[in-house]
Amino acid sequence: MATEKEMNQASFIKIAKEINAYSEIIKSRQNQKQVILNDFDKERGRYRAGKISKASLASSVPRVRKELQRLNDEIRRNIRNLNKTADRAKRFATHQIPKNFKVSLTGISLAGGKKKKRTVHRTRHRTRTRSRAKKKR
Repeated sequence: MATEKEMNQASFIKIAKEINAYSEIIKSRQNQKQVILNDFDKERGRYRAGKISKASLASSVPRVRKELQRLNDEIRRNIRNLNKTADRAKRFATHQIPKNFKVSLTGISLAGGKKKKRTVHRTRHRTRTRSRAKKKR
């Protein structure tokens, strides 16, 4: 009896959930980064208004830079993980290529795929006399 491939949906759902989780983490880190940028912009506005000193603004700059760099690194790491998981999903999907069945009066059998046409590559060797003759012209 002929049987067609069946996709393991539980495994594919697991991969899809991982992709979703990584994308949510990336989005939340991007939101955190935006909050930090907005806070620093407000702090700079307070400095312009004269409510805080230049020294207090300058002291927050290294802290903000360090936090932004940490978030950038985390976003990049999660993007790499997301790409790896997406590649795994692609490989999983390519394993689902359907089988070719041949149906006849005698029954059902697996049909072979199309055979590739073989080509023979021949190289042409030019003689030295031919190239010398061209140079003399």
